[in-house]
Amino acid sequence: MQGERNSVDDTRPALRETARPPGTDRRGPVVAALMLSMALAALDSTIVSTAVPQIVGDLGGFSVFSWLFSGYLLAVTVTLPVYGKLSDTFGRKPVLVVGAALFLAGSLLCATAWNMAALIAFRIVQGLGGGALQGTVQTLAADLYPLKERPRIQARLSTVWAVAAVARPGIGGVLAAYADWRWIFLVNLPIGAVALWLIVRYLHEPERKPSGTRPRVDWAGALAVFACGGVLITALVQGGVAWPWLSTPSIALSGTGLALAALVVLVERRAAEPIIPGWVWRRRTIAAVNLALGALGLLMVAPSVFLPTYAQSVLGLAPVAAGFVLSVWTLSWPVSAALSQHVYRRIGFRNTALLGIGAAALILLAFPFLPYPGAAWQPALLMLLLGAALGLFQLPLIVGVQSTVGWAERGTTTASVLFCRQTGQTIGASVFGAIANGVLAARLGGASDLDSVTRALDAGTAPESTRRAIADAVHAVYLGAAGAAALAFLVLLVLAPRRFPVLKTQPAEDDTAR
Repeated sequence: MQGERNSVDDTRPALRETARPPGTDRRGPVVAALMLSMALAALDSTIVSTAVPQIVGDLGGFSVFSWLFSGYLLAVTVTLPVYGKLSDTFGRKPVLVVGAALFLAGSLLCATAWNMAALIAFRIVQGLGGGALQGTVQTLAADLYPLKERPRIQARLSTVWAVAAVARPGIGGVLAAYADWRWIFLVNLPIGAVALWLIVRYLHEPERKPSGTRPRVDWAGALAVFACGGVLITALVQGGVAWPWLSTPSIALSGTGLALAALVVLVERRAAEPIIPGWVWRRRTIAAVNLALGALGLLMVAPSVFLPTYAQSVLGLAPVAAGFVLSVWTLSWPVSAALSQHVYRRIGFRNTALLGIGAAALILLAFPFLPYPGAAWQPALLMLLLGAALGLFQLPLIVGVQSTVGWAERGTTTASVLFCRQTGQTIGASVFGAIANGVLAARLGGASDLDSVTRALDAGTAPESTRRAIADAVHAVYLGAAGAAALAFLVLLVLAPRRFPVLKTQPAEDDTAR
């Protein structure tokens, strides 16, 4: 491939290729299953937010409803590295089947919840399945397609995310308004059942020769990773929200999380088959991509969380119009991702990603210079350009890093990348929330926070100075996001090799319908 050097051999077991009639592709049913599975994970991440008033009105528990999102996010994030290692050990199919079954079981349980505590617990069950869906789908996409065809399937998955991002507020609102909020979870069952049937029926992985030793599962490491991730993410998600950052609960959780992190390092160094192997961070390419996509998760918080507030409070748009201003980046992102192969085949994975994240940094820097109050098309145009820049950044890194490892390491590698991106989003929500609240407190005096200020604007009790304060707060967040983009640029420039060590012989296509 132009722009890349082949340097290492593939360690994947030999795949058996079945003769196919010309013009046919037996991978179709498996790809359909992957897209349905990705749609489930994408839709369920935030669709519940549109039905919160109905859920709280039915079940109560307003003081803890944020755990509907935090619990799901926590379960997805901390299970990603565990599922990645398990898929490398036992194969993708059993992990994907178990994950889909868990997700569907969690959906059914959520629909039967009798109070808020039960619903939160069942959302965590959903998240345990969602972690398997997200990581294994991305890994299987790389297994099914050789390097030159891989952008095609990745672009399809990106399109699924884009369509889900546009559709989920409307779907959730319609179901909550005209049916019942429980249908938000019940609608997952037929979609998931079709995906599960396609996986069981059509996904056939190659038989691996017995090695003579029983596969070892690092259950102690998995438990330590789960505990450490759970405590640290809880500290990040609830810090500054449920309690002040310097309060006793925040300090206790942070200290416990750091102690558990040390325990994870100790356990993993002694494990024969660690859940998070050391080579994930010792190899320059994987470490650089992990850090760069962690920065991507960080900067994505600025538009996805704060732009709707800016559009409603500063521009005076209705919620639907504000959602459209945000959703335009989901139109350009998959298109740019699909076209990125024409760029990285010429200049390489790293340089293409540098081009994309450099452009993203400039676009984010331009946001604070928008006129006040401005017109809706101005931030919408910036979001359209930002989506194109990030599509040029993310996909080459994922395709590139997956191409540097063999089958036996691809699940772990993909999971580490997704784990870092998810962790970056969690950190970003906490850091940028603190920045926004700090700016508001400085502009308005006292202990103002974004939620209380926007509620005052909705009620018509806030002066014009409050709108300007919100604009300043969001501008500060976008400057922080531009800093995260600059950090990703610097990481790739300094740490990533100029040419990714792509495998000498890429694996043949999986026999998906023997």
